[in-house]
Amino acid sequence: MKNLYLVIIMAFPLISFGQELVSVNTQQVSELQGFKMYPNPVYGDEVYITTSSNGTKQIKVFDVFGEIVLTDRVSTNTLNVSRLLPGVYVLQVTEQKKTMTRKLVIK
Repeated sequence: MKNLYLVIIMAFPLISFGQELVSVNTQQVSELQGFKMYPNPVYGDEVYITTSSNGTKQIKVFDVFGEIVLTDRVSTNTLNVSRLLPGVYVLQVTEQKKTMTRKLVIK
């Protein structure tokens, strides 16, 4: 019985000291204002991407393995996705050093 008490007393300090205060990086992430992407899921060949400033956008599309399958620079709000096979992708839009990442589904 003495051994059981010793184990409980020895384990308690490990549990109580195992929780430390973790600080979280509270730096503001600069995202694109007024970002809209439609339609999603995509049934045709085009995706419309709009922002508040509607400037030139650098676009990267990643597959589920993280490989870049499409890159484009568009000055309009239309992205041609006709080369993409049906599936789930990650769309990354960069405009004026601000980035937005969203899931894109091609049907």
